[in-house]
Amino acid sequence: MRAVILALVTLFTAQSALAQQGLETVESPYDVATTIDRLTAALESKGMTIFERVNHAANAEKVELSLRPTEVLIFGNPKLGTPLMNCAPTLAIDLPQKMLAWQDEAGQTHLGWNDPAWLQARHGIEGCDEILQTVSNALANFAKAATSE
Repeated sequence: MRAVILALVTLFTAQSALAQQGLETVESPYDVATTIDRLTAALESKGMTIFERVNHAANAEKVELSLRPTEVLIFGNPKLGTPLMNCAPTLAIDLPQKMLAWQDEAGQTHLGWNDPAWLQARHGIEGCDEILQTVSNALANFAKAATSE
């Protein structure tokens, strides 16, 4: 029985680590809604298209379930996304870009997004290093704008 429990703990720990692969995160001093508001403003100031804001906690409440504050902002720029999809059409499953703000069990807000290097490996992207670096820098800058005091 002890071996089974140890195996299960190992399996769940490994799955948790795998879930974190490719996810960049920063802490935010703001609540989830304010973090997403600030992110939206930063993106719009740079001409990015905002496609959708998904409030998972509000959606959970509609079906009488509870969820700590959790929101996703979906956004993009076809000037960068289109060339990337030309390098690897399967990348379209991960575009447009998304950033997730959530509150952990201790009340700390986090902002996360897919690491472009992870997307490069996932989709076997070749010949688009410069665009991927531009995207990586832009996402980091948007995250900083959303979370800096």
